[in-house]
Amino acid sequence: MSNLSKSDSYAAAGVDVTAGYEAVNRIKPLVASTNIPGVLGGLGGFGGLFAPDVSGMKKPVLVSGTDGVGTKLKLAFLMDKHDTVGIDCVAMCVNDVVCGGASPLFFLDYIACGKNDPARIEQIVKGITDGCKQAGCALIGGETAEMPGFYPVDEYDLAGFTVGLVDYDNIIDGKSLQEGDALIGLASSGVHSNGFSLVRKVLGINEETVKVYYDELGCTLGEALLTPTRIYVKAIQALLNGGIAVKAVSHITGGGFYENVPRMMTEGLCARIQLDTFPKLPIFDIIQKDGNIPIRDMYNTFNMGIGMIAAVPAEQAEQAVSLLNAAGEQAYCIGSVVKGTDGVEVLGL
Repeated sequence: MSNLSKSDSYAAAGVDVTAGYEAVNRIKPLVASTNIPGVLGGLGGFGGLFAPDVSGMKKPVLVSGTDGVGTKLKLAFLMDKHDTVGIDCVAMCVNDVVCGGASPLFFLDYIACGKNDPARIEQIVKGITDGCKQAGCALIGGETAEMPGFYPVDEYDLAGFTVGLVDYDNIIDGKSLQEGDALIGLASSGVHSNGFSLVRKVLGINEETVKVYYDELGCTLGEALLTPTRIYVKAIQALLNGGIAVKAVSHITGGGFYENVPRMMTEGLCARIQLDTFPKLPIFDIIQKDGNIPIRDMYNTFNMGIGMIAAVPAEQAEQAVSLLNAAGEQAYCIGSVVKGTDGVEVLGL
């Protein structure tokens, strides 16, 4: 029988308990900086506590979402830059929740790593807290799992979970959609967090290619690809608070236009999108050219420059664009709702 103590045995197995303590101490002030009304307690409990304010609501509804960052993390590993992927993680969750009209309340993260590097964990969580602040929600808990032998010592995975709140009568579900409604597109910040397995393959991503500077990008390839996913929570809230009757919303993630836009349509209606109404980001031209990818496949994989689409009454389209631009977004009227069964028609391919 071994004479090692329990803690010695765990260390011998590759798990550094003291590093875990240090990581928690490093992230405590970051977590506290996201506190909003409703947060109860701090880190250290077995569960994160949150008391939502439901005053004025007839029938409060919780809306949840969970997601990860995917293989975009490979870019963070190559560039040894870990302070933005947390924004991606938050964005992928809260952007889904806001499609239903809910305001995100809180967020929880899960980090699994081969070796707990407290400084790197701190950078990851900094990105998460930055994302939470952009979304107006609180980081109330999480888990860092050190898993030697499962993950390489210098790699990790990152996922998250959010819960939002909306009154039942204010849920955005597309039921009021009708022919003639306008489609408002909100510009993306880049590739966001989908399609990176294809991106890494066609662009030959490695330690050298990420350093190549592109004039059309105004930065290196790695910097462009690592640009965090845009968070649209406050943009949709600006529309709702501005009196816009938002009828349906689609988050343009994996599957691009062809898989996500139909999700906002109801039976017998189709989204008709005109490509000449918004600019295609240069990064997508580079991906398409280097990968020799058919144009339709590009719109079936990537956001192509539009990260979220909202359907509003035609008579409110101009006002909606103005409100979004005033809120710091680049917004365009990119099409309309028509009768049809295809879900989406992309004109101009």
